[in-house]
Amino acid sequence: MKDTASSCMVVAALIATVAFAAAFTVPGGNNGETGAPIFFKDRWFTVFVISDAVAMFSSTASIIMFLSILTSRYAEDDFLFILPAKLMFGLISLFASIVCMVVTFSATFFVVYQEENKGTLPRLVAALALLPITLYAVLNSRLWISLIRSTCWSSRSMFRPGKHRLF
Repeated sequence: MKDTASSCMVVAALIATVAFAAAFTVPGGNNGETGAPIFFKDRWFTVFVISDAVAMFSSTASIIMFLSILTSRYAEDDFLFILPAKLMFGLISLFASIVCMVVTFSATFFVVYQEENKGTLPRLVAALALLPITLYAVLNSRLWISLIRSTCWSSRSMFRPGKHRLF
């Protein structure tokens, strides 16, 4: 569990760094007179801003969850519910940040290359954007299933008063 949390925390930190930097280097740049983004009224720019913000906040949430796993006391009871639940929440928020990061990239692509949006290039970019999302979901599905089973359907972890605190 420590190795998984450490590895995922590195990925989440990288996503948070990229999302933070993308918020201040908007596609197309800023208007020299007003300082507002050039593509401010473009719908793809709105998608960019929202997905970048969600990527930033969900990766930060996953960093906090993985950090709480690494600093846990590792008592025997913690492995029944608390630690698997934290890991599951961390992985779900990491997945959300990966999805939003890919959406942010795609929105930036559509903002910058608006004139070429009529051909096959946008479809190719959209199809390729699904690749990392699908890979992450498929490669981590066994881990998610085992976490759900151990957290939700474990006979020892269900309905034990005082043992289900996440924080």
